[in-house]
Amino acid sequence: MNLQVTINQFKNQGSRRILPGLLLAFSVAVMSKLLALLLPQLGAATIAILLGILLGNTFFKQPSLAIGTKFAESKLLECSVFLLGATVTAQTIAQIGIKGIAFVLLQMSVTIVGAYWIGKKLLFSDTASLMMAGGNAVCGSSAIAAISPVIHAEEEEKGQIITLVNLLGTIMMLSLPFLGLHLYGDHLIEKSALLGGTLQSVGQVVAGASLLDASVVQFAMLFKILRIMMLVAVVYLFEKFIQKKTASAETISSDSPKKRRFPLPWYVLGFLVFCLLNSLFTLPTFIDKGAHFISNWFEITALAAIGLRLDFAKFMKEGPRFLSYGLAVGLLQTVSALLFIWLTTL
Repeated sequence: MNLQVTINQFKNQGSRRILPGLLLAFSVAVMSKLLALLLPQLGAATIAILLGILLGNTFFKQPSLAIGTKFAESKLLECSVFLLGATVTAQTIAQIGIKGIAFVLLQMSVTIVGAYWIGKKLLFSDTASLMMAGGNAVCGSSAIAAISPVIHAEEEEKGQIITLVNLLGTIMMLSLPFLGLHLYGDHLIEKSALLGGTLQSVGQVVAGASLLDASVVQFAMLFKILRIMMLVAVVYLFEKFIQKKTASAETISSDSPKKRRFPLPWYVLGFLVFCLLNSLFTLPTFIDKGAHFISNWFEITALAAIGLRLDFAKFMKEGPRFLSYGLAVGLLQTVSALLFIWLTTL
């Protein structure tokens, strides 16, 4: 049903407007697949990101491509995660165990409290600090979009924090995989926890884990999905917190009530349903292989789009206060993740 929503969005936004950027991302994905035959040590996913960054910051900076690359980055990646559920079973998830769940809860708690505290010290507003906390703790822009209405955030402030979270996520996406490889070597769960427990968006988790190998992608996504499943609780707690912080809480509660969507993304629910079916029943081989094939192509195309959309000029446009905030939160996330991985001995 939500796949139908994606198709409808493609039609509503105008296929002519979407196709140029979408075809560019797919072309980069095809080139990446071909280059991977010559450079198997890098892999198609890594090549797609790097080639996308190179082309996106040189030859393909035209604004007309942005709609299509955005569609490829978000919608294709969502479908990829949904289909990934057909390749995972409850037994796979069980390998994370109670310690993995404890790691996610500890990491999210420290990120939320720390990001909010740092924001207040740097004189950011309550709403900006909460959006920064939720965006980094849960799932980047998607979490900010779910949080901002319930805390009554300004649109301009929301845009600034989304930009900051994405910039931070990009830096961590390109650096954490190599830190994880250096510290943990062949220890799959530890590397996956570092990436899946810290990187901001689903795309950044997939992109960062793809710099290592497919197994890391799978397990890092399990840690990431655990974080996304906490979005409902985070939205509820933030709403209550901001009401208590606001002197006119009665006024806020007396506003005309707005019907809010269930904040858990459709592709996470789809992933869990697919995973449950795959655990209870032996799915036909063609479903497993077909889901893996389509998911892989969607993933590579989405990663190419992420690279194409990575604008290095944005790094220079944000002021030092914003950049300091982002770097401080990123350092906090990294250090706490390393500490909790050591404490929980994943």
